[in-house]
Amino acid sequence: MAVFTARRPSVSLAAAPATEPEADAATPLLRVKDLVTQFPTKNGWLTAVNHVSYQLEAGRVLGVLGESGSGKSAMLRTILGLQPKHARISGEVILRGRDLISMSSSERTEVRGSWVSMVFQDPMTALDPVFTVEQQLVETIRRHEDLTKSEAVDRALELLNLVQIPSPERRLKAYPFELSGGMRQRVVIALALVSNPSLLLADEPTTALDVTVQARVLDLFRDLTDRLGMGVIFVTHDLSVAAEIADEIAVMYAGRVVERGTVDEIVRNPQHPYTRGLLGANVRPGQHERPLAIPGSPPNLANLPPGCSFAPRCSVAKDSCWQGMPDLVEVSPLHDLRCPVVAADATTAPTAPSTNGTH
Repeated sequence: MAVFTARRPSVSLAAAPATEPEADAATPLLRVKDLVTQFPTKNGWLTAVNHVSYQLEAGRVLGVLGESGSGKSAMLRTILGLQPKHARISGEVILRGRDLISMSSSERTEVRGSWVSMVFQDPMTALDPVFTVEQQLVETIRRHEDLTKSEAVDRALELLNLVQIPSPERRLKAYPFELSGGMRQRVVIALALVSNPSLLLADEPTTALDVTVQARVLDLFRDLTDRLGMGVIFVTHDLSVAAEIADEIAVMYAGRVVERGTVDEIVRNPQHPYTRGLLGANVRPGQHERPLAIPGSPPNLANLPPGCSFAPRCSVAKDSCWQGMPDLVEVSPLHDLRCPVVAADATTAPTAPSTNGTH
C-alpha cells in the first residue's frame, strides 16, 4: 500500500470529545483494513464493499470516485454504523486508535456525531420540513452537549456563521423549504459539525446543486478542512469534483478499490481502464466531440464474474484477467493499481519527468 504524505501541515483539532483517545502524530486519523459489507438476497450474499483498505490523515480529503452501485455510499454507512442488523460486516475501521466495527451498539451511538459525522446527498431528506432550522440545530446540539436552550441557540448561530450562511439570525427561524438548495446543504453541514467531529463523511453533497452553488460548497468544504483539521471522505461520481476537493482519490468499481493515488497522479496519469473511462466520459471545457461512454454496465454484486470484475467491459482484458482477482499493487510511490495488464506496462515503461502542478 502506498503511503501518501501530507500536502500541507495538519491543523490541530478543535474541541475534540473528552473521551476520544489521543492519537500519535505519526498515526493516521483513520485506517480502514480489509473492510467487507454484505447483504443477504434471494440469490445469495451481495458484497457491496469488498476487502477495501486505505488510510486518511487529519486535515486531508480523500475523494472516493465511481459510478452508481460501486459501493461508495455503502462504505460510508458501514463506517458510520448505519447498516441494517442483517448485514454481515468484517474488517477493521480504526478511528483515533479505536476499532469502530468491534464497538457495541451503545458505543457506536456515542461516537456517531462526536467522532464521526456525515453529510447526506439530499438536504431536503436530511432536514425535517416541519421544524425550523433553529429547532433542528438546537435539538442536535443539546443531544451531544450539556447546554441550556439559550446557549444551544448561540451555538447554532455560531455554526451558521461557520458555514457562511448570510443573515444567520433570520435563517435560524426559517423552515428548510424556505431556503435555497445551497443554503439547505450548508445547514446539513452545520448539523454534521455540531460536536467538532474528527472525521466527516460526505455522500455526494453537491449532486443536487447547480454548478455555481456547487463550487461555493466545495470551497466551504476545503475551508472547513483547513480550519478545523478534520479528515474528510468525499464521495462523488464526478471526476472534476474529486479533482477540485481531494488530496487523494480512490476509484471504486464493484465494491473494490481499483486505483488509488494523489489527485495529480489519478487526474493527470490515470492507469486503470475504468478510471480512463471515467475521465473520457467527463465533459471538459472547450470539448466539441461527444463524451466517450464506458461500454456495458456494472456487474451484479450478488453474482460477480470470475477474475477482474471490470473484464467484461475492458478493452485491454486478456484471458488471464478472467482467472483471478488481481491484487492492488504499487506502480509508483504515490499510485496503486489493480490491473496486472496495465501495471506490467507501467513498470517497464521509462519514468516520465515529474511535474509540480496543483489542483
